[in-house]
Formats: sequence, C-alpha cells, structure tokens
Amino acid sequence: MAWSEPQSFPIDVDSGLLCNTGTSYRKQLRELAGLYADANAFEAMNADRGDDIVYEVTDHRPSDAAGDLITGTTRMSPGRVGDEFFMTRGHIHAIADRPEMYFGLHGRGLMVMEALDGDFRTVEMLPGTVCYVPPFWIHRSVNIGESDFGMLFCYPADAGQDYEIIRRSNGLSRRIVSDGHVGWKVVDNPDYSPRTAGEVQEFEAQHARRRSGT
Repeated sequence: MAWSEPQSFPIDVDSGLLCNTGTSYRKQLRELAGLYADANAFEAMNADRGDDIVYEVTDHRPSDAAGDLITGTTRMSPGRVGDEFFMTRGHIHAIADRPEMYFGLHGRGLMVMEALDGDFRTVEMLPGTVCYVPPFWIHRSVNIGESDFGMLFCYPADAGQDYEIIRRSNGLSRRIVSDGHVGWKVVDNPDYSPRTAGEVQEFEAQHARRRSGT
C-alpha cells in the first residue's frame, strides 16, 4: 500500500488564507448578481465596484476518497448591499449527510444554516469559535463586522456542493441585515419559496441514489 505523505500548511495571519495549497478561487461582486434582496443597490454598487473581491477560498484537497478531508480557509471582505451584509453563495453538500466544521480566525461573522423544511439557525463566529454544521443543513457565512472575516473549515472530501437548492427557493428563508446601528438582525425573506414535502422527499431520494451510485 502507498501511504499518503503527511503535510502542513501555514495560515497567513494578515490575509487569513492557507498558504502553499493547490486550490483557490475568488468571488467578485459582479459574480454575485441575484444574491442580494436590493437589486437596485446591487447594480449601483456593481457599476463602481464590480471587480472587488467579496470572498476568497484556499484549500488543500488530498483526494476525493470518502475517508479523506478537505481543509481550507475563507476570507470575506466587509461591506453591505443596501442593508444586507456581504455573504457567500451558500450550499448544501451534494452528498447531503456530510457535515462540516468551521473555526473563526479573525473578524466577526455569522454562520447561517437552514434545514430542508426552512428551519433557520445562526451561530456568531468570533476568533476561536467552532461551529459544527450537521448533515442535511444548507449553510452560508456572512461578514457582520467592519473588517475582514476569516474562518478555517474542514469537511469530507467526497461531500461536494449543491448551490442550486438555494436558487430554487429564491434564497434562504431569512436574510441578515443591519439593525441601523452597529449590529445585525434576522428578517424574513418575502421572496422565499418553501420546499414542499414532495420536494424534500425527492431531495432525500436523490441523495440516496448518489450514495448508492445508481
């Protein structure tokens, strides 16, 4: 048997990014059209700042094997579109019974999570906070601070990501917006389209088929 080689990767304290890894990507503001509630505010900001990096990810992917782990960091810029804080696109894992762990590195943010039935949770992420995202929960991160927000993450290498589940429901059931002072609040998403019991059953069936390879 060929043993995998142990490896270590430093985290750049200033940038919050993992160094010397093979995979990275950035999301510019212009790539996030349709993510925010205030389309007019987005278009106005996009006209001036469309090339700005809203968030970036670096990770180490040793293999796609079910028993392996992907580890990386994400860094998110501070900002708002209208009253809504900068956020990631969010996803559920393509193999949905795979969990994920996040660890706060710097800044102040939220991990927002939604169950398939629309149940909603938030965990405030500060330096040193660990958040466990259970299987079958949609999740995205939000920067609610005035500086960069960074986290370390780790999840099973075969998990994959499904971004379409959020798009089909017109976003998550709640949005994170400024409270008008220095804090944040959760508000209902009026455009949200709840998943029916049939849609949830179909998602579970698709998950079962993915796991069995049929």
